[in-house]
Amino acid sequence: MKEKILAKRYAEAYVSFARSTMSISKIVEEMKALKAIGRNNPELKSFVENPEITLTEKITFMEDVLDEHFSVELRQFIKMLLSKKRVELMIEIIDYIRIHYSHGEAIDALIKTSYPLDLELVQKIENKLEKRFNRKLNFYLDLDASLLGGIQVTIGNTVIDGSVRRRLAELRDKLMTIRIS
Repeated sequence: MKEKILAKRYAEAYVSFARSTMSISKIVEEMKALKAIGRNNPELKSFVENPEITLTEKITFMEDVLDEHFSVELRQFIKMLLSKKRVELMIEIIDYIRIHYSHGEAIDALIKTSYPLDLELVQKIENKLEKRFNRKLNFYLDLDASLLGGIQVTIGNTVIDGSVRRRLAELRDKLMTIRIS
């Protein structure tokens, strides 16, 4: 679990660093190419994780291997991972970036309501969600009478449920736990 959290932090830091000079699609493309190199050369992993090889030798080797094919930002990122002894997180970092950014800058968001919303209210919700998630979202609206009221938003694996149905279910669960003597 700790590795996944660290990988996410490093991945997000790299993406925010590299976005100043590259597009998201270019970042994802480079990560996929780097993963392919690692997959096709299993001895590379044992080389960079070998404690007998000095940091300078590892950095020099990686510079030579990656020089013409990858951006300066990615090479700097790999140097930093090597110097911080975090290179073993590279596959998880690559996978995180590939999964979370492969759709480009925007991700899909589904807003479910039990009744039609005013256009002004929808725009306010969209603006708040884009600020909260710090990325562009593609919004889709869906009417679902089973919510009974309120809204439910699904963005990737995140669900924000402000529906009356959820509140009633929580109330039912609380009432079921009360013990009457």
